[in-house]
Amino acid sequence: MAVSMYDIAIPTFQRQLANLDAILDKAEAYATAKKIDIAVLLAARLYPDMFNLTRQVQLATDFAKAAPARLAGVEVPSLPDTETTLPELKARIATVQAMLAAYKPQQFEGSDLKQLTLKLGGNDMTLSGRDYLLHAALPNFYFHCTTAYDILRHNGLEIGKRDFVGRP
Repeated sequence: MAVSMYDIAIPTFQRQLANLDAILDKAEAYATAKKIDIAVLLAARLYPDMFNLTRQVQLATDFAKAAPARLAGVEVPSLPDTETTLPELKARIATVQAMLAAYKPQQFEGSDLKQLTLKLGGNDMTLSGRDYLLHAALPNFYFHCTTAYDILRHNGLEIGKRDFVGRP
């Protein structure tokens, strides 16, 4: 039996968001232990022209909520980017996790061949659902999760590959 788009998208987003949430828990414990204002970590970035940790988490959750909606043919849920605290970021992750849990496999039937027209880099681009998920949504999602991890690691948080990947 072939792997469905649901099987690729939903568990992947759920698992990685759970790992990101756990990393944020470790960041909070680290900040407390080192007497660092957590706001400093949330504002941290790897390079001046890159987004900070808060924005990386927002963008990761944006891809995790938008891709399944587009594939299922439902309206992409809107979440305002107003988070300024760690509890607010964790609540955003929880909100997206709840959205993901509500999807049913049958909503994704035929979505691999569905044609999706999106604005990418300011230009309209039409992709099959499969190409969108595998070559746009997932790479962007992982980019922002990885950058969030890298920002925290760069700032001294003792996390490793197992924290990012999780347990099989």
